[in-house]
Amino acid sequence: MNFFYQDTPLYISALEHQLGSVRRDLEQLKAEGLMVGPTDTLREMGYRYSRGLGQDESLLSLTTGPLRAALGKLPQPSSVIFQHCQGETAVLARDPEDKIGATRNRYFPAAVLRDVKLDHVPYFCSFASGCAGFLSLLITAAGVLQPAQAQAVICVMADTLPVGEYYYFDMVRERILASDHASAFVVERAAGDYQVLGVSFYSTIRAQVPLVEIVKRTVQMVQELAQGLSLDLAAHDVVLHYPNIFPDTWKMVTRYLRLPKAEAIIDEMAERAHCGATDSVITLAKMRRGQEGRLHIVANYGVGLHLGVCLLRETAGATS
Repeated sequence: MNFFYQDTPLYISALEHQLGSVRRDLEQLKAEGLMVGPTDTLREMGYRYSRGLGQDESLLSLTTGPLRAALGKLPQPSSVIFQHCQGETAVLARDPEDKIGATRNRYFPAAVLRDVKLDHVPYFCSFASGCAGFLSLLITAAGVLQPAQAQAVICVMADTLPVGEYYYFDMVRERILASDHASAFVVERAAGDYQVLGVSFYSTIRAQVPLVEIVKRTVQMVQELAQGLSLDLAAHDVVLHYPNIFPDTWKMVTRYLRLPKAEAIIDEMAERAHCGATDSVITLAKMRRGQEGRLHIVANYGVGLHLGVCLLRETAGATS
C-alpha cells in the first residue's frame, strides 16, 4: 500500500537516539552465554560489537533521554506514539504480589511519560511491525495528525532483549546481531528537517520471505513511490538508508535502482550492530546536510513480516 503526503505538509525533525552503554565483542557475547550461533558467520557479515544495557541502566532510563530531547523541541505534543520490536518490551514486569488490575498492567509508555512528567496527552503503542517500526510510526502519526488542531506528535521506539534463557543477541537463521536501543523524533505540520513525501508498506503472514523477493519488492516499491510523486530519482542526489542487516541484499537493491547520484548507507554495522528501527533515526540525523531538495529513501524490514520504504525531501537550515 502506498501513502502520499506531498499535498499535505508532513515533516520529521528532532531525531534523537541512545544505545546501551555496554559494548561487547563477539567473543564476550559468546563467553557470557548471550549468543546461540557461531561467531564466524556474524563476523563474515560484518558484525564486531553490540551494545547492551549496563547494570545501572534499564529500558526506561534508556528511553527517557531521547524523549526529553524531543520534548525540548516540542514541550506539548498532541500525542505520543510508541513502537517496539519485542512485544515483551511494551510492558514492565508485573509485581506478583499486586492483585489490582489497574496497577498490574504496567504499560511501558505510561511509565516513560510518568518519568518525564508528561500527563494528559494521549499515547498509543504498537509492537507488531518489528524493525519496520520507523515507517509504521510515520503512517500512524500521519493519521493522528488528521484533525486540524493536531499539529505535532512525538514518536518513540525502544527495545531491549528480555531477560531469560531463550533470548539471545544473535539470530542464527537471519544472521543478525542486535543491540539495545531507544530513539525519538517529532512528526509535525510545520517545516522540519525532512518533508515526508510518501511511504510504501507491505506485510505478509508467511513465516519466511526469500531475500531475492525482498530485493525485488524494495526496488518496485521505490519506483512506484517515485512514479506516484512524479519524481525522476536519477536526476537527484539520493541517499539510500538501509538497516544494519542483510548487506548483500541492499547492495543488490542499490544496483537494480540504477541511480547515478545515489549514496548507499549501512551505518557502523561493525560498531553497533542492528538497532531495530532506530537504525533509520541514526542515519537520518547523521546524513542531514541542510541541502534543500536532496532526497532520502529509507528502507525498513521487520519480523512480522513487514517491508517498507519511504521517500523524504531534505530541507535547508538546521531546525533540530
